[in-house]
Amino acid sequence: MTISKQELQINEEIRDKEILVIDADGTKLGVLSAKEAQQMAYEKDLDLVKIAPQATPPVCRIMDYGKYCFEQQKREKEAKKNQKVVAIKEIRMFSTIDTHDFETKVNQAVKFLEGGDKLKVSVRFRKRAIAHPQLGDELLERFKEAVSAVGTVEKPAKMEGRSIVMFVSPKAAK
Repeated sequence: MTISKQELQINEEIRDKEILVIDADGTKLGVLSAKEAQQMAYEKDLDLVKIAPQATPPVCRIMDYGKYCFEQQKREKEAKKNQKVVAIKEIRMFSTIDTHDFETKVNQAVKFLEGGDKLKVSVRFRKRAIAHPQLGDELLERFKEAVSAVGTVEKPAKMEGRSIVMFVSPKAAK
């Protein structure tokens, strides 16, 4: 359970008459007055921190507040570091693409998919080429077969305005 620093009350900020106190090692000391608990915390050179204000009576813990904040920041930083941000890369082609250009786009797509990114593959139609959407479908079918080793189609080809769009996601690592 993560509690933001704004919600935590420490030491003199705790004004409740009776609180349930937990010692630094995790043992329950029972229901005490805030002044008694504060005195116990001072004797141990620690802080009294309200960790569950909604409970009846509120729960407070005797702990080193500075160390607690440092550990929270460390955990948040570690969690952020372990996150993998999946970007959506886009590959744009025209319905009249040449073979070498097509191979270059496929190689780029394979590199993106191996890097763990998702792909948005779009085939644009210029001028009167829009009258032949089957060319775009055939091109996307060729593209799908070319990247089938490293990616799977997440959303099939769909016409959107003057282009056909298909989404490809990387295959799960085994």
